[in-house]
Amino acid sequence: MKISYNWLKGLVDIQESAEEIGKLLTATGLEVEGIEEIESVKGGLKGFVVGEVLTCETFMVKEKQLSLTTVDIGTDTPSSIVCGAGNVRAGQKVIVATLGTTIYFADGKSFVIEKRKVYGHPSEGMICAEDEIGVGTSHDGILVLDTILKNGTPAAKYFSLEPDFQIEIGLTPNRADAASHLGVARDLRAVLEREIKMPSIENFKPSSQATDFQVVIENQEACPRFCGLEIRGITVQESPSWLKNALQSIGLNPINNVVDITNYICHTLGQPMHAFDADEVKGHKIVVRVPEKGTKFTTLDGTERTLSGNDLMVCNAEEPMAIAGVFGGLKSGIKTTTQNLFLEVAYFSPVWVRRTATFHGLKTDASFRYERGTDPNMPPFAIRLAAVLIQELAGGEIQDGLIDVYPNPIENFKFSVKHKNINRLLGKNLDDRLIHKILQNLDIQVLSDDGATMEVSVPPYRVDVTREADIVEEILRIYGFGSIELSENLQTDYLSSFPEKDVDKLQFKIIELLAGNGFNEIQTLSITKPAYNQALAATAKGEEVVLLNPLSEELSVMRQSLLLTGMESVAYNINRRQKDLKLFEFGRSYYKKEDKYKENKHLGLWLTGNRQSESWASPSTPVAFHDLALAVQKVLKAMRVNNFETQEADASIFQYGLTYIVNKKPIVSLGLVKSSLAKLADVKQAVFYADFDWEYLLKQYSEKIAFVGIPKFPEVRRDLSLVIDSNINFEQISAIALKTERNLLQNINLFDVYAGEKLGENKKSYSVSFTLLDKEKTLTDEVIDKSMQRLIAAYEKDLGAVIRK
Repeated sequence: MKISYNWLKGLVDIQESAEEIGKLLTATGLEVEGIEEIESVKGGLKGFVVGEVLTCETFMVKEKQLSLTTVDIGTDTPSSIVCGAGNVRAGQKVIVATLGTTIYFADGKSFVIEKRKVYGHPSEGMICAEDEIGVGTSHDGILVLDTILKNGTPAAKYFSLEPDFQIEIGLTPNRADAASHLGVARDLRAVLEREIKMPSIENFKPSSQATDFQVVIENQEACPRFCGLEIRGITVQESPSWLKNALQSIGLNPINNVVDITNYICHTLGQPMHAFDADEVKGHKIVVRVPEKGTKFTTLDGTERTLSGNDLMVCNAEEPMAIAGVFGGLKSGIKTTTQNLFLEVAYFSPVWVRRTATFHGLKTDASFRYERGTDPNMPPFAIRLAAVLIQELAGGEIQDGLIDVYPNPIENFKFSVKHKNINRLLGKNLDDRLIHKILQNLDIQVLSDDGATMEVSVPPYRVDVTREADIVEEILRIYGFGSIELSENLQTDYLSSFPEKDVDKLQFKIIELLAGNGFNEIQTLSITKPAYNQALAATAKGEEVVLLNPLSEELSVMRQSLLLTGMESVAYNINRRQKDLKLFEFGRSYYKKEDKYKENKHLGLWLTGNRQSESWASPSTPVAFHDLALAVQKVLKAMRVNNFETQEADASIFQYGLTYIVNKKPIVSLGLVKSSLAKLADVKQAVFYADFDWEYLLKQYSEKIAFVGIPKFPEVRRDLSLVIDSNINFEQISAIALKTERNLLQNINLFDVYAGEKLGENKKSYSVSFTLLDKEKTLTDEVIDKSMQRLIAAYEKDLGAVIRK
């Protein structure tokens, strides 16, 4: 958001420099991202001075009359200047471009004034016309001044060209109140303790002629308040310099006096408004309603748009005229021929405006403010101020009968604040009188205070101040974070114990592991689409967290899983011909349970495409479940998790997959993402995904390491081929083996799987290898055979297995 330093000075008394104001605003929470000096006249009239023509002698060159003049520009010696203007005379006060001055032209060209000879006469400057200075367009002759300023006075002083600065503020979504010069001035009032100078509306004087306009609000939820005013007999023309300069100082292009006034008030007060050509308002009736889905409407930019059925519109008696709070219509807009206008100043629901602006892809100065929340008490003042300025700059008569439809006034936020909580959260005891003064300067009224608890009333334009902690924040940002002294012995009400594990080092360890295995780290938004949470509702731990002031309807909730936000990154890369992907992310999921907001940290892995790029040396092989399982097991091994059970993964997310269980609690789920979920993120190829419960995984990590010497005795391998039911998995085979031969069995591995008609219906064959080792002595054939017989007996009994020879 751009703020003009000079514009701001018109609202609050400022002696500080723009740089000092920038520091103050940043300290109050309005972070200043940059300050840039701006010039209403290019070059700032540097090098131009007031001069006086002392002598003027004409001479002819090729039938063209020139003048040789001497001009006093405040130096010890008058300057000799050759001038081609026909209206130059001795005794005139003029503007002189001195040596070294740059002259800028409208076409972008420029040149520097140098000492030279013109037809044999020395010329040490230039007597200027309006267009050569940049204060006008006339080139009929030199600009003759009527002034008593001393010769040599800078021309900027004569034209009152005070330097201005554009202050760029990184406005956060919660500070809707500061989306204007008045909003910024309010913060300066609080921190500098200076009064606000509101624009005057004393000249608001309606005529005796009553308006015949009517206003009807059909949807009061979407439009709680609507003010209207008719002005007749105006003249639409170019705006005066002061208004054009003001708008240009914040990067806006002037259009005409009426439209410029509405923009000026929007950026002054934070109150958007719209001016209609009154002669285009059929029936002289304004109806605020929601037209039917499919209704066609052409906006000011000439684009025909199809309404969604949820778009609030400002209509006349027959048809829509403007998208409420977003964009005006082409037909009813202000034109050069407009003579009568109807002003609209309203308070629209942020939710309705945000939804409509998002649907149509329209982001305007009006929607920017309405989406965040404007002041419902501002419209009556804003419309009067607009009428005063329009009458001043465009003429016309204000019709009697200001319309103000406000059936259900919006009340202030009222709640209690305890002094002990203020002092506890601040870390310092502040005097009650100082607290009251800060709040008063922020327009927050203290209704009562018994020394322990105070009741406060917050104006509705402060949409971010609705609870006790917000009041403390307001006090702190004005009092100053740097004003809270740090004692030698810091203490708080609650001190958590220092973690035994360095979680950052552990996370970096896994990052290095995954990066070393070809994974790339991504970071996605925690804010996501409601449709994503709805698709994953079956696995949600609680209710979804909805943002109070979302950036858009599409980004209005906190994610409950990393899956689909990561899939958006997969889609982004696939759309750019990067189809072989190995991605990972450390991120948080959010949910609400029993009125408490909670969050969990996760590690997500995504695999898709081929194992390696195409090559003449080896064929391309698509990634498979086991590629992901290998990466998962490497992570578990690095975190010293070696013992786990498995079960089938959640079928609402995975087409197939496994969940690893540690101490009866899931630690990671992995598998092939269901195609219906992948399509939500516009991904058409197969994607394998693993979701680690990172916080639970951290709890399983142990700093203790038991070192064991390398056995001196050899290992022995024996293989079995088991014919088993097709519903039996390897996990069951492994569990029986470990239970039966806990002492000697070191490793069990599945090296072949076969299924065919020869085995029988619903049968399969697992070829399994067993590694046996006795750490105390060499295994004998007798011991080995007894161990294998015990395993065979266990499989036959527990699984009904048939041992293939």
